Amino acid sequence: MRVLFTFYVPSGGVETLNRLRCESLQSSGIECHVLYLRPGTGAQACTSFPVFITSLDTEIKGILDTHHYDAIIVTSDFLLLERLRRLGYDGVLIYESQGLGKRSDAELIIREAVPYLQAYCNAVLIPPTTHLLELFISICPWLHRYIIPNIVDVQSFRPIPGEAPHDPVIAWVGRLESNKNWREYLQIARQIRRSKPDLHLWMFHDPDLATEEEREAFDIELHASKQNDRLNVFTNIPNAQMPVYYSSIAASGGFLLSTSITEGFGYAVAEAICCGCPVLSTDSDGVRSFIVHNASGKFYPLGNIEAAAAEGLELMDNLPLRQTIQTQGRAHMEASFGAERYAHSFREMLNSFAIF
Repeated sequence: MRVLFTFYVPSGGVETLNRLRCESLQSSGIECHVLYLRPGTGAQACTSFPVFITSLDTEIKGILDTHHYDAIIVTSDFLLLERLRRLGYDGVLIYESQGLGKRSDAELIIREAVPYLQAYCNAVLIPPTTHLLELFISICPWLHRYIIPNIVDVQSFRPIPGEAPHDPVIAWVGRLESNKNWREYLQIARQIRRSKPDLHLWMFHDPDLATEEEREAFDIELHASKQNDRLNVFTNIPNAQMPVYYSSIAASGGFLLSTSITEGFGYAVAEAICCGCPVLSTDSDGVRSFIVHNASGKFYPLGNIEAAAAEGLELMDNLPLRQTIQTQGRAHMEASFGAERYAHSFREMLNSFAIF
């Protein structure tokens, strides 16, 4: 059994997902390959499976003709469905919905994708995310749906002992774009600093994924908020190194702040929780899989800066609650998002197409 996963670029949550699931699936006897159309920062990661990077029809056709895939999972890029069929692929073609942004954006993308899904696609694969499920039910009721929770590396992402930063840290991970809502991060941090003036801000992002306009807007907002002297920006940190940073944030007495408007899954939140790093997040849909308020993390109302600051301060100052959230969060991730569960569900999906 041989499967190909495709995406635009090796970066962010989808690169993490592809790497983890390919390793898991190969351990269960499914040979996995990955195709990215453009190079990206995640291409530096070492893998135990072939990774192709090309957007040329001739090279993609060569890959298809050489490897004879039983199924291809096309993540987000619905135009590629038609392209693969045109290049001669006649096997099982599954569209995977990941990273479509805000609900309104996701709805526009899915509606635009309908002719391609009808003509070329066998099924859709989605994480257990309410807005995506509702959209596919209403817009594509004829399309068979498979719902599989994304895999999380609970073994590598765990608390790592080390020297704690001297001052508390509030961290943010994402892209500089509107759905990740970086402006709200700066506003909440500024509010919390009124109570904790020694607070540090850590931001992790990939500048290659931000537009020039967004980078300029960020610099303007940062200086206007007068927090540039407290901010450390980390760019293109390999995913394998993030457990050290999440553990340091936890040891500092700080937390990860997720300000996203909508998340399909939320890898940064999941991985931080695995490392014992408390998380304060908007109720951005996908993160409901990990966060139960005041049990495995904290929610705040999107746009309510004062409420967010109050929740953040409680997460830092209420030590019994903080410890409970850290312990229960880690236990929940171990129980729910291991590699074996993903491999079993994925194989069941392929078996439904008589692929054994």
